[in-house]
Amino acid sequence: MQLGTEHMTLESIASLLQHTLELHPNAVTNIQQCRSYLDRKMQDTSKTYYGINTGFGSLCNVKISSEDIQQLQENLVLSHACGLGEEVPAAIVKIMLLLKIKNFVYGHSGVSLNVCERLIAFYNENILPVVYQLGSLGASGDLAPLAHLSLPLLNQGEVYIDGKKRQASELSYEPLKLQSKEGLALLNGTQFMSSYAVWCLLKTKKLILWADIIAALSFEGYDATPEPFTPGIHSIRNHQGQQEVAAHMRQLLEGSEMASGTKTQVQDPYSFRCIPQVHGATRDAVAFVERIVEQEVNAVTDNPLVFPEEDMILSGGNFHGQPLAINLDYLAIAVAELGNISERRTYLLISGQRGLPPFLIEGAGLESGLMIAQYTAASIVSKNKQLCSPASVDSIVSSNGQEDHVSMGANAATKLYEVVNNVERILAIELLNAVQAFEFRRPKKSSAFLETLVTAYRKEVPSLTADRLIHTDMIRSIQFIQQYNLTL
Repeated sequence: MQLGTEHMTLESIASLLQHTLELHPNAVTNIQQCRSYLDRKMQDTSKTYYGINTGFGSLCNVKISSEDIQQLQENLVLSHACGLGEEVPAAIVKIMLLLKIKNFVYGHSGVSLNVCERLIAFYNENILPVVYQLGSLGASGDLAPLAHLSLPLLNQGEVYIDGKKRQASELSYEPLKLQSKEGLALLNGTQFMSSYAVWCLLKTKKLILWADIIAALSFEGYDATPEPFTPGIHSIRNHQGQQEVAAHMRQLLEGSEMASGTKTQVQDPYSFRCIPQVHGATRDAVAFVERIVEQEVNAVTDNPLVFPEEDMILSGGNFHGQPLAINLDYLAIAVAELGNISERRTYLLISGQRGLPPFLIEGAGLESGLMIAQYTAASIVSKNKQLCSPASVDSIVSSNGQEDHVSMGANAATKLYEVVNNVERILAIELLNAVQAFEFRRPKKSSAFLETLVTAYRKEVPSLTADRLIHTDMIRSIQFIQQYNLTL
């Protein structure tokens, strides 16, 4: 597929990740014209441009001679590859490559076509640099992780080829000789934060659907009343997400004998009655953050920026991650709430109410049933609360005071990644409990969709009739969420 200046959405990114890339002709023209302009400007050795013929950060006033400019750019990549900690997942590294290339197609970064084509070759051949999670302050660009992403251009660092870790020195490509500005263009930018944001949003958009579906199963198992999903309740509050969830719940329960049966309770606890309000607020937050992230991935975020038509090379702050940092913190809170309310429904299902046996197993006492699965969910919920402490309110001075306010957006991004995966686990635990409770309502039937789902689930996780290794059931429940084809 061709990559040019067209607007990318989350959906188009997901599609691009399944294909090989080539540069659109308009991207090739933009890149070449910008590079040619920069080469002409570099002929005037009396002019000083930050990071092009000067040092970096607090060394911005140190002039670099023309003969040392190539070495300057290579030194930058090598010296800034200071990442530590866990490796960035391969799926996110691939997004980083895509977004780094996208940053260059507008012709404001000054990189050569050779750099872009080598990045595309890595992308197409699934040569994924080893990048580490720790090291970015989210403000001078994601310097350390992007340096690791760029090392293989110099045949330095490590890469994964077909899932096997290799030294980049083993690559069949000749190492690139970086020209003026190229090292800085590679390292400046928000592609580490943005890639985590894209991955988390894509996964979250699936989880918000699963949250409704699993809640509907719990709703049936708990024998709750569908009255709170009545359209009029939601239209007079008029939040879009709330209305969408109420409509989704009505759709999921349509034709259900369980839902339409006579109820003895006047109303249900909030974790059932307020599903549209809580899940809907998360939907609205996701929609808001999605707009911000799409704006970011279609932006130019390195520095300095080159404007050939205006004959300007400008030093600014587009690499600062504050727009992402604040919103990634916001998204983490919104996603975590799906886990908070999910665990409460799980707790109610095992509590021995509404005619259900304690811990959803006959013979409770001898059998512990699903008692401790709820402990696990509660533990993960508590972990998420700790992870949701905002990173974006923090800052720390770096580079001798030159970089005196940073976003900490990289920490917001990696925390969000943990929260999203944790919520998937919490929902999987609710799914395990919900289906078990659901089957205690037999011989009544639910909706066609939920019945089909339960049948498919039981092929992976059998009904619990006696104590067994629940860890295995939870893992299979997670895999079911990841693999089941959701079509309503």
